[in-house]
Amino acid sequence: MKTVLSKITIISERLLKDDLIDLIKEVGAAGFTLTAVEGEGSRGVRAGDWEGRNVMIETLVSEANADRILVMLNERFMESYAVVAWVTEVAVLRGDKFLGEI
Repeated sequence: MKTVLSKITIISERLLKDDLIDLIKEVGAAGFTLTAVEGEGSRGVRAGDWEGRNVMIETLVSEANADRILVMLNERFMESYAVVAWVTEVAVLRGDKFLGEI
């Protein structure tokens, strides 16, 4: 049986990795996936040797907690850092495993 959840994808400069993980845990997400990524966007290429690769963090949460994460990202990081985030609706097997939220 499948459950519909929200997948939050956040790409940011590596400097924010620990803060973003803390934010996700603060909302009560059951877990996350972290990947080193590189690419180019409105701020140019972001993968230099000095600052390291960007990070992509993905987590599965309820729609309400996805909204909370987006609000918190906007309040804490969007104005001062290179951060992009989006939400995708996904159908997940064993979805109850990801709803250990607060």
